[in-house]
Amino acid sequence: MKRTLIALGLLALAAPAWAQKHELAFTLGSTANDLKTAVNVRTTSGKALQVNYGYRLWGNSAVALSGEVHFLANPLRQVSGASFLTRDFASLYITPGLRLKLNPNGRIQPYAAIGGGYALYEQSTSTVAGAANPAPRHLTRGAFQYGGGVDIRVLKWFAVRGEVRNFYTGSPALNLSSLRGGQHNVVASGGLVFRF
Repeated sequence: MKRTLIALGLLALAAPAWAQKHELAFTLGSTANDLKTAVNVRTTSGKALQVNYGYRLWGNSAVALSGEVHFLANPLRQVSGASFLTRDFASLYITPGLRLKLNPNGRIQPYAAIGGGYALYEQSTSTVAGAANPAPRHLTRGAFQYGGGVDIRVLKWFAVRGEVRNFYTGSPALNLSSLRGGQHNVVASGGLVFRF
């Protein structure tokens, strides 16, 4: 009986450490990209709605390594330029990866992240001129992302986050043959982190 009580007491003391293995972050930001084309193409900076789940794989008081899955939804980005271009597009990125955090138990916790996965583009049904869009409605691409940021702990289970990530993906279908290769989609965002 005494050993059982000791074991339960140790489990109760260890529970807060277990509780800090999971992170769920919600951030809102803005997306900008660098389309390299021969024709003058401009896109608006879209809103970036993001959710990030992280699970601490290893760590000590100086550094922690987490696996993460990052979701980014960009509901609408307007396109302007030549009349034959796709009028607008939306995007969704899902990029699992790794995050390395410094000072994970401190108040200020800088980190770097890297990952890769899936990009989905949804093109509008019309062109800039209003004609039917010949581009495919949906287009999938690969995605590679990297970036960094900082978490500022407010409570043991709650922090605020600021970060910048670059999502390098294949380009959306804009009806432009000179659009080759990939594009950088840089996202600056801020939000809330919950630890449990």
